[in-house]
Amino acid sequence: MQAHESPLPPFDLALTIRPSDIDELGHVNNVVYLSWVNDVAIAHWATLTTPEQREKFVWVALRHEIDYSAEALPGDDIIARTWTGMARGLRYARHTEIIRGRDDKVLARAVTQWCPLDRVSGRPTRLPAEISAYFAK
Repeated sequence: MQAHESPLPPFDLALTIRPSDIDELGHVNNVVYLSWVNDVAIAHWATLTTPEQREKFVWVALRHEIDYSAEALPGDDIIARTWTGMARGLRYARHTEIIRGRDDKVLARAVTQWCPLDRVSGRPTRLPAEISAYFAK
């Protein structure tokens, strides 16, 4: 799904490469990309919801798919861009691109399948209509 097909506009989060993100090959380690996918999802959720909604619901990742296309290097300015995808049952897709800011090069693309949990019970739960509307059907 492309960003323009989402019911919501894309959300961008500026990221900083830390020295500890760099691996033995001199570029950002692939595991860091996964943490960025998580970070931008959390930040987007926080902008969309009320404190009460965040107290009621928490998300768990069921599956991550990441395609890497270019390396991020020390000093690069990085943008994580995310948008919501399709909802199927209790699976909610979220798309992410990791972008190098100076040239808008997409360094990685990810799709994560998330499941909402009731924070108190820890059990999968349906979302209210006002939140499920954030995802395409």
